[in-house]
Amino acid sequence: MMKEPDRAGPSRRRFLQGAGTTLLAMTILPSGLVRGVAWAQMPRATEPEVFASLVQMSRDCYPHDRIEDKHYATAVEILDEAARASPADRDLLEKGMAALNKSATERHGMPYAKIPAEADRVALLREIEQTPFFQKVRGNLVVGLYNQKDLWPLFGYEGSSFDKGGYLNRGFDDISWLG
Repeated sequence: MMKEPDRAGPSRRRFLQGAGTTLLAMTILPSGLVRGVAWAQMPRATEPEVFASLVQMSRDCYPHDRIEDKHYATAVEILDEAARASPADRDLLEKGMAALNKSATERHGMPYAKIPAEADRVALLREIEQTPFFQKVRGNLVVGLYNQKDLWPLFGYEGSSFDKGGYLNRGFDDISWLG
């Protein structure tokens, strides 16, 4: 049985993925929604503006200046996948962001993600922190953001110790980062 040779060059799927990413970048980047390096994730269930606003909301909920937006987008991608599987989740995200944008526009004359002052965005989030929308996003971030292995070194976490013999002989009392 002969194996078909791998195709060299661009495939239709790669072209469409690249075109979609470029379209999102052209849509979002000029509006200033993305700081730093743009992410490669494409929303599959939510609108691109909702996805970008959720990335900003994620950064405002758990602010880390050393973390690039792509890591926040990875966490938001989990929400987007859940929204793809559940119309109720999609409605929660889109209606929640619409309400947040409405409140932002009433107070600041612009949508939430375009408000330049972090303190103003955080004040808007404090007003909705008891809503199911906020709790869904916040709850997702705890795992979606902090479970990214490439971020662990930034927080001083070395990962699982069980497979390396446990913490007892690996510096369980090495807490130099506290001092």
